[in-house]
Amino acid sequence: METFKITTDETLRETIQHGNNRYPFAYYPDNIWKFDFHRIDWHWHHELEFLYTAEGTALCLIGTSKIELHKGCGIFINSGVLHRFEAQSSTFAPNIVFSPTLLAPENSLIYEKYILPVISSSVPYQVFSPSNTFGKQVLQLLSQICTIQETKPDNELCTIQLLFQLWNILQKNMDWTSDSNSIHRLNHKQARLQAMMQYIHDHYMEEITLETIAASASISKSGALHIFQTGIHCSPVAYLIQYRLAQAAEQLYITQKSVSSIAEETGFTSSGYFCRKFRQYYHMSPNEYRKRKTEEIS
Repeated sequence: METFKITTDETLRETIQHGNNRYPFAYYPDNIWKFDFHRIDWHWHHELEFLYTAEGTALCLIGTSKIELHKGCGIFINSGVLHRFEAQSSTFAPNIVFSPTLLAPENSLIYEKYILPVISSSVPYQVFSPSNTFGKQVLQLLSQICTIQETKPDNELCTIQLLFQLWNILQKNMDWTSDSNSIHRLNHKQARLQAMMQYIHDHYMEEITLETIAASASISKSGALHIFQTGIHCSPVAYLIQYRLAQAAEQLYITQKSVSSIAEETGFTSSGYFCRKFRQYYHMSPNEYRKRKTEEIS
């Protein structure tokens, strides 16, 4: 089975351009199950995102929230919000990602009155369920937007018309009152989380402790634990191990280096410990992983 992988920079910002400068809109008919390890890993983007679960169940992680999106449900993810999608089985979840400026140019009346209050609010996401009128209306429009991407060429005008209808419903049914203190706290924590992640990315081959990770963001060990747990639901050391394993996994299928060499180069104290952790995380041995990836490529 072909697998997909999301690409991000050192701050976890998604690096792909969604659409282009002339039409900043993109449609992705994604099956989360087909992504590497059945997840679209932690990322964020300045664009707005709507996802609709057409088949299966998607698990969306945002901050301390874990949201199950069953078939027929959807979610709106605000600009700049760190999130991750997972699946336990085949889950077709088409999604749209677009710049707020698609609806109106910055500094225009429409933008300042109807767009800016949303993207500058402290509301990170909104879940839509077909069990209520508001959610049902949004989901119907979202489904229509996805459908015309697949069935109708030259659909830009229809897409924008439907987006305006969808946005109008959001404006009427939600409280987007901005809480600047809340936004400041959220951004401050995310900045420190990203600083510690970057330190791990730069030094994972070296001996790293919780103390050195915390020091990279000028906070206490307990503060580092709290920020990681609320941000991505794991400890700094657990993230370090996962990152080392991810780097090792890549080395397994792009090089012919021995398992022991890869273990040493990615910061593990012994190949035995590396193999135990690799099996625990990937449910197969390093050699089995190398064989599977080689067969997928060939």
